[in-house]
Amino acid sequence: MCGIVGYIGNADGVDYVLEGLKELEYRGYDSAGIACINKDQDPFLLKEVGRITNLEKSLKKQKISSSLVIGHTRWATHGKPTKNNSHPHYNNSKTIYVVHNGIIENYLDIKKELIDKGYSFYSETDTEVIPNLIDYYYAKTKDFKKAIKLALGDLRGTYALLIASSLLKDKLYLTRLGSPLVAGFAKDYIVVASDQNVILKHTQKVTYLEDFDLAEISGNKIKIENLKTLKVYDPKIEILDFNLKEDSLNDFPDYMLKEIFDIPETIRLATKGRIDPKKGLVKLGGLDNVMSQLEHIDRIIIVACGTSYYAGMFGEYLIEEISDIPVEVVLASEFKYKKEPISRSTCVIAISQSGETADTIAALEKVKDFGVLKLGIVNVIGSTISRITDAGVYCHAGTEKAVASTKAFVSQVVILTLMSLRLKNVSNKQSKQILKEIENLPSKIEELLSKKNEIKKLSQKYSKYKDFLFIGRGYDYPTALEGALKLKEVSYIHAEGYAAGEMKHGPLAMIDQNFPTVAVIGDEVLYEKTFSNIEEIRARKGPVLLVSSTLNKKTKNMVDDVFYLPKSSNHIGSILAAVFLQLFAYYVSKDLGFNVDRPRNLAKSVTVE
Repeated sequence: MCGIVGYIGNADGVDYVLEGLKELEYRGYDSAGIACINKDQDPFLLKEVGRITNLEKSLKKQKISSSLVIGHTRWATHGKPTKNNSHPHYNNSKTIYVVHNGIIENYLDIKKELIDKGYSFYSETDTEVIPNLIDYYYAKTKDFKKAIKLALGDLRGTYALLIASSLLKDKLYLTRLGSPLVAGFAKDYIVVASDQNVILKHTQKVTYLEDFDLAEISGNKIKIENLKTLKVYDPKIEILDFNLKEDSLNDFPDYMLKEIFDIPETIRLATKGRIDPKKGLVKLGGLDNVMSQLEHIDRIIIVACGTSYYAGMFGEYLIEEISDIPVEVVLASEFKYKKEPISRSTCVIAISQSGETADTIAALEKVKDFGVLKLGIVNVIGSTISRITDAGVYCHAGTEKAVASTKAFVSQVVILTLMSLRLKNVSNKQSKQILKEIENLPSKIEELLSKKNEIKKLSQKYSKYKDFLFIGRGYDYPTALEGALKLKEVSYIHAEGYAAGEMKHGPLAMIDQNFPTVAVIGDEVLYEKTFSNIEEIRARKGPVLLVSSTLNKKTKNMVDDVFYLPKSSNHIGSILAAVFLQLFAYYVSKDLGFNVDRPRNLAKSVTVE
């Protein structure tokens, strides 16, 4: 969602912040702005609605440089996308500037109190109360840092904040609660951001702020105080031991297409050094320290949102089938408010591409004092979920810039497959067979992707429809849900995913000649059962696109179109079907002329509830 970048150092930071904001474009936004605190002149503020290029064009008309700069990309929550609602926000006297990720839940109460004290407001946002609240306390205490602490004590909600002021022209303050913030240490400057990808353009030396931390940066020095424990400490410097993966488009027209074509290599990276198909063994170093605890687990709860939730559904089938451990998959946004018995023999697995999903973090916070084992499956190294869980496994999918997740989803399912085998911890025929299929999966996906023109042609045929139904059984059920979500995300077409066996329990009422069904049969064991549902649809004149790994000439003549997947067994065929559906959604969106990488109303990393 919203993105934060800040610079403090010896050089001009405007270009650094502008480039950082560009790096955050993939997260989704509708406006952007920067504020500069200059030692010899008044603060400078510039905000523009729309793309960062609008801000860049306006900046070129200005002769501005500054060694203290804060910037922001906004994804509208409180108030429409306008200049007034864009960040940075400032106090009435224009001496305090703030950029903010998160939501202040009690801002209306604070706003009313400040209005009663004589303050006025120009925006509809929750953020604007923050600089005015700091201003109010500064007027009372004449101590800027103390004023920040008092203001933070009044806020209820989540936040990552950068605070700069012309009252203290050589200091930058940053703090967080429930929203990520990381500082990177270069030779002569410090860069702060809500996403470590910004930092990696400058340095691999970073420190992650924890909840309730308040940091004061002056020059290239940083002091941190935790407002909950009241401890003052030096930053813990971590060295990110990987290079930022090449994220240019190369010869691809869009990131979504590039990332779909990245999937074979993503699987190879996710399994490299982790599997031995000949022996049927799995090694997941991230779980080594907790294996003794895992041996006593008798229940697993998977919490996730969106695409990661559907990966979790895959995990439920996998773990229960392979490891014989009961699994419950819960939407993270529901888990926080759901009351249920949880024992110490329960393991909670959190799945998140970004590792910063607010609802998933909240789910983990709920059980932090329950004594349960908390595991994470995340893609971003050093993310919040990777740090607040007891152990976990990285997906190694690389940067995913398109809003709609593709390669990360496949990587999550592959990791869940390996975890299922690791939990069983037995070398047998089944393990060897599954690992051999995983080893061969990249080449099968490459075979599928080589048929992109066939998939494109099918997509163009179906792009005229306004409603879709996606159905499947077993592993194909979460695949159907994910296929429906992808189509909704990038083409804005109404689509529903359903368990095929539920057709007679309601969905069949929608079917007519204008309501096509995409039937997924990646798991050939369930072919006949699912095909009986297809016959029900055909009897109601519903068009059917069959996606199957099973060649059957008789049934081919009973559907409108069929796409054959490379031959696979068990859930591997369902993974192949998921890749097909990603490409199908991509080409439908392109045929309709939409921006496939930046779907309207959506953001890449959902860091607020």
